[in-house]
Amino acid sequence: MPDPQSRAAAAAPAPAPAPGRRHRLLVLAICCLSLFIVGLDNTVVNIALPVIQRDLDAPASGLQWITAAYTLVLASLLMLFGSVADRFGRRRVFQTGLVCFALGSLLCSQAPGLGWLVAFRALQAVGGSMLNPVAMSIIANTFTDPKERARAIGVWGGVVGISMALGPLLGGFLVDSAGWPSIFLINVPVALVAIALTARYVPESRAPRPRRLDPVGQLLMIVLLGCGTAAIIEGPANGWTSPLILTLAATAVAALTAFPLWERRVAEPLVDPRFFASAPFTGATVTAVCAFAALGGFLFLNTLYLQDVRHYGPVEAGLWTLPMAGMMLVCAPLSGRIVAGRGPRLPLVASGLGLAASGLLLTRLAADSPPALLLAAYGLFGFGFGLVNAPVTNAAVAGMPRAQAGVAAAVASTSRQVGQSLGVAVIGTVVTSAVVGPVATGFAPASHAGWWILVGLGGAVLALGLATTTDRAGATAARVAARLGAEPPAVRAGVREAPPERLR
Repeated sequence: MPDPQSRAAAAAPAPAPAPGRRHRLLVLAICCLSLFIVGLDNTVVNIALPVIQRDLDAPASGLQWITAAYTLVLASLLMLFGSVADRFGRRRVFQTGLVCFALGSLLCSQAPGLGWLVAFRALQAVGGSMLNPVAMSIIANTFTDPKERARAIGVWGGVVGISMALGPLLGGFLVDSAGWPSIFLINVPVALVAIALTARYVPESRAPRPRRLDPVGQLLMIVLLGCGTAAIIEGPANGWTSPLILTLAATAVAALTAFPLWERRVAEPLVDPRFFASAPFTGATVTAVCAFAALGGFLFLNTLYLQDVRHYGPVEAGLWTLPMAGMMLVCAPLSGRIVAGRGPRLPLVASGLGLAASGLLLTRLAADSPPALLLAAYGLFGFGFGLVNAPVTNAAVAGMPRAQAGVAAAVASTSRQVGQSLGVAVIGTVVTSAVVGPVATGFAPASHAGWWILVGLGGAVLALGLATTTDRAGATAARVAARLGAEPPAVRAGVREAPPERLR
């Protein structure tokens, strides 16, 4: 007579067989599809901003919120949903994210006013925050061979560049042919197809030892990012010394002060403060903020300049960005190969030079600037931005113990979204504050302050590339890795070991 333990073992389902190569490639395609629509949404909306402004009678700060609401929510929730998926099932959270993203996109297309559109953009971002980190975890668990996994992650990184580069061009054609709601409606059928394919082909997986959630740290991050960005965007309209702005600023400062203090007290914090003792990690985080702040500010200003000052239609404005898109598509994979062969120093230095040179050219921007100046500036920006992603991810995880690499990469991804939010908020506020009234011809000279900020951001990327890739900087990463790796088993037990997870 078999004992109860034997009967339970016999009744347990047999382990699912490892998926074949075609099946694995299909899973990769499904994950890349989700990344494509989320990345596309980061940039496709910018080309529609002038049309949305006219249709919804939105102020300049409203345009900033349309962009910032998406990137802020994405930044706030990326790490949370990565941990939730590890605990409750990656496929389940991934499908929930697709449903949420599709619903948010549909509602955005039907938004009757600015406030509704901003709220629905936030709903879109809630879905998007369930997709990128979870999809990377799915890829890491599907491609178990290290070489095959590396190739899959390379494809993933290429899709990032393609989606962000094609956003302005595709957005221009959609807005011109079907109106601005079409830039959101296009997401719905793609998401529905991805939902069906996920249910059919993507296996469920969980982390054997998922990280604990950190709700207090998560709340502090949301308060910090939300109140800080709101103070920057609404400052010019309400007055920098108004009670509302002072309250928002004070709340953001309080959250900024409390966040590291709380994180030091938690066994498994949302962001481990000890990471920042590593110069390469800290450099990667700040570099991501600077580079993506440059991207957010560049797209925001460039869209308004091309359509409101030069009076190009959405399609023409999108076509003007082709030099940027082309350089990004060429330089993104090239940067990955350089990092693999020679390390992150050269791409980071070249990236900083490209971003700074682009901003420097645009400080001469006028309403009738020659096409050669614009094309050169756009090409240099695409060159600089295309080189930055691979070394940022590499520097973030370099030297980290295997159990911490995924969390470190997730911090870098969050920094990208924070940077884009700040770029739109800060550069947009500086420029729109300098424009007196709705006179479009005043925008070009007013934008010079924004382009000088871009020069400074490029210089920061250059300086960080030089400072954080030295032998001395590498030694700080080794010390942090040794400290984290030497933790007692009771502390380490809650940390899963999955090195490549959540790279985006």
